[in-house]
Amino acid sequence: MSTINTNIPSLVAQRHLSGSQRSLATSLERLASGLQINRGADNPAGLIVSERLRAEVAALNQAIDNSSRAINVIATAEGALDEVARLLIDIQALLIEAANTGAFSDEEMAANQLQIDSAIDSITRIANTTTFAGRKLLDGQMDYVTSGVQGATLGDVQVLGAKFGSSSSIPVMVQVTQSALKAELQYRLGSFTGSATSIDVAGINGIITLSFPASASSVDIVTAINNTSDATGVTAVASSDPTQGFKIQSSTYGTDAFVSVTERTPGSSLTFYDRNGGDVSRTVGVDAEGTINGARTIGDGLKLALSTAMLKMEVTLAQGEWASSTTFHITGGGALFQLGPQATINLQENIGIRSIQANRLGDAIVGYLSELKSGQANSLKTRNFKQASDIVEEVITQVAVLRGRLGAFERNTLQPNISQLMVTTENLTASESVIRDTDFAVETTSLTRNQILVQAGNSILAIANAQSQNVLTLLGG
Repeated sequence: MSTINTNIPSLVAQRHLSGSQRSLATSLERLASGLQINRGADNPAGLIVSERLRAEVAALNQAIDNSSRAINVIATAEGALDEVARLLIDIQALLIEAANTGAFSDEEMAANQLQIDSAIDSITRIANTTTFAGRKLLDGQMDYVTSGVQGATLGDVQVLGAKFGSSSSIPVMVQVTQSALKAELQYRLGSFTGSATSIDVAGINGIITLSFPASASSVDIVTAINNTSDATGVTAVASSDPTQGFKIQSSTYGTDAFVSVTERTPGSSLTFYDRNGGDVSRTVGVDAEGTINGARTIGDGLKLALSTAMLKMEVTLAQGEWASSTTFHITGGGALFQLGPQATINLQENIGIRSIQANRLGDAIVGYLSELKSGQANSLKTRNFKQASDIVEEVITQVAVLRGRLGAFERNTLQPNISQLMVTTENLTASESVIRDTDFAVETTSLTRNQILVQAGNSILAIANAQSQNVLTLLGG
């Protein structure tokens, strides 16, 4: 059918040419931007998925930065603790040197005391000045805050990590089912009968031999054992009724503590009993047992420990035999590190860093580091070298344990977390790239095809437009 007003081939050619031009424009845009998806119309479903992946990758990258910053915080605190450890070693050396009183003058002891005072002041200064981005790390601001702790039942509470979640406080119930006990041997007669005898008395500090006449009373025996308690680590307690004998006990609690009494005189018949009435010559103490928030724990002497995903803590029971329960609350504090891409409790870690000020290092049982300063209960002038040495050893252990805990947190939590996050980031980025990034090999092929189609479309449109002129031949033109 030959017409002039309507040119159907031209319309068809225009439609295909328009489509080719759109495809060419899309190819040019993808090659110019490097993205397959530049607007929602390009791939609606792909846009939704890729935007979620982009958000996850951004959160992962921030979590990696958070973990790296946490490592910097831990490294700063651990570096300061390293210097504190050096000062404590110096204090220990000065203390041992001063204990050599037979070859050490009072003037030299006073000089050592000045050095000890200076070292203790330096430790407190380090505690007060160690900061990271304005936040103090070692003065107790990163320690947990507790309320309701009863000193009659709990000698010390150390919260190592607690996750609060949406709660404002964490209740802690400590139920003691077995009190920590000292090692104990019982002698149930008022005096040694028979011939004179010698015994070896041994404890955690050492062993010593004691000799007694046949007529030695329980008071004589108790006095002799107590006079050597520094050398053995055991003490004796006479019964209120002298005819009922006495008890020999270790100075510490738990299964590490022991008391041993061995006869050295042939033919003597000394009989000692444990708490259960057994005829023994050696016995050990009993570790505390109980539950913390319902979780069973077997202690180390007076100490009970709990380690769960939500709460890590250590409590030291007050000395004495008791089996009951006590409740207190953790009301705040600690350092929270956001280590995952979502702000949920499972992707956060909490850690507490105790104060290392001199009046906080040590414990109520042994004593505190500040007690070694001039004029205090365990200064060099008092010559309480054993007590002072016990305090320094306890403090050195506390600082070393804190450094080890921070190191374990960095090595076993932060560093693996960064590695895992980086692997996840790689995989999610690769997935997002498949959806969103332009494949230049494919797109350049499409560009060439579209260029050819546009050129062909232009040629065909010209031919279609020229067909209307053929009508003139019918008019004799």
